[in-house]
Amino acid sequence: MAPKRVYEAWKGSNKFLFGGRLIFGPDARSLLVTLLLIIVPVIVFCVFVARHLRHEFSSYNAGYAILVVAVLFNIYVLILLFLTSSRDPGVIPRNLHPPEEEFRYDSSVSVEIGGRQTPSLQFPRTKEVMVNGHSVKVKYCDTCMLYRPPRCSHCSICNNCVERFDHHCPWVGQCIGLRNYRYFFLFVSSATILCIYVFSISAFYIKVLMDHYKGTVWKAMKESPASVILMAYCFISLWFVGGLTGFHLYLIGTNQTTYENFRYRADNRINVYNLGCFNNFLEVFCTKVKPSRNNFRAFVQEEVPRPPPPVISREPEPDLGGGDPRSKVEDDLDIGEDLLKISQRRNIEEIDEDIRSRGSNGPPHNTSEVDSVLGSDRRAPTIRSEARHSSEGRSESWEIGSEVLANSTVTESRSYVVSKEVRQKLGGSF
Repeated sequence: MAPKRVYEAWKGSNKFLFGGRLIFGPDARSLLVTLLLIIVPVIVFCVFVARHLRHEFSSYNAGYAILVVAVLFNIYVLILLFLTSSRDPGVIPRNLHPPEEEFRYDSSVSVEIGGRQTPSLQFPRTKEVMVNGHSVKVKYCDTCMLYRPPRCSHCSICNNCVERFDHHCPWVGQCIGLRNYRYFFLFVSSATILCIYVFSISAFYIKVLMDHYKGTVWKAMKESPASVILMAYCFISLWFVGGLTGFHLYLIGTNQTTYENFRYRADNRINVYNLGCFNNFLEVFCTKVKPSRNNFRAFVQEEVPRPPPPVISREPEPDLGGGDPRSKVEDDLDIGEDLLKISQRRNIEEIDEDIRSRGSNGPPHNTSEVDSVLGSDRRAPTIRSEARHSSEGRSESWEIGSEVLANSTVTESRSYVVSKEVRQKLGGSF
């Protein structure tokens, strides 16, 4: 099986073209609408307006300049749109595993693993970093398994963490971030200039028609309805692209992003990224665009299996016997009692056999003495535990104490005395 490339195994919602050379958002089809909104008006302008103004200037070539400027400026706008929508906006690669250096164990929340209560593995949801001498909190992204850099946010549409995330623009079908914000602003501002240009030349053509026919504005508008439509279209578009251009001029001057402006507007926070109006513009337009962190055409590296994170219990007690130490103690107690009972049972059986061997016609014997002698020794054995500590950790071993062995020896000796006394009594009767 041939190895996959990065763009083929990409976990985000992006769409790739030309073998991973171009990256788009999941709503890249909206680009077709944007292209139609730009190209169709310019074509109408060139055919029905600029073509009729070729000979309206004293210099013959000056009329062609109107047509050439419209075509070239339209191409420039399309190039800016392409650079905005088809390049990596600043996507941060996902981690294959959570950062180990951020592991911590929360003892207040424990889970039961293998019959033991162990603390659960936790990640701090935020941590603080220093930006321009100020402390800034950054959040942990559960999807990308990383701490987002300052001004980074996770786009819910593209499903990626993007550096200096501004917003996701459906008109270009891409996130606007660190690596394409400059081209996005140039695209919006250039579209604004193009609208002003088409609106102005269309209005000029209406003026030319009024001079030729020496009529009113209404007669000129009837002669060129395309000019009227273009003027109305550009006027409406200016409210959108023009307003967007003015808004982003304000954001650049104050060094904000659209996301920060809408989210933190009411918090009255200190903008730690503001370097002054002039330096803010230099940062956006005169700094070198950082290279992409992703090589989408590279082959996917095989993931090396990693051992699971260590599990630390509150009171580590290694189980040498494979079970609970408490159950092991109880088993040893039972074993000690069983050994004592067996020894006592054997002595009683020997006495009974001796009585039966002497015959059943003898005088009745008194077993209360035997029971009293034996009963006084039927006590629970004493168990002594000895904790032995080694250099590797704490371990516990349970042993039957010397008292148990001593008790068993005393029982056997007393049983022997009892059997001797019984033999003497029984011997007197025979």
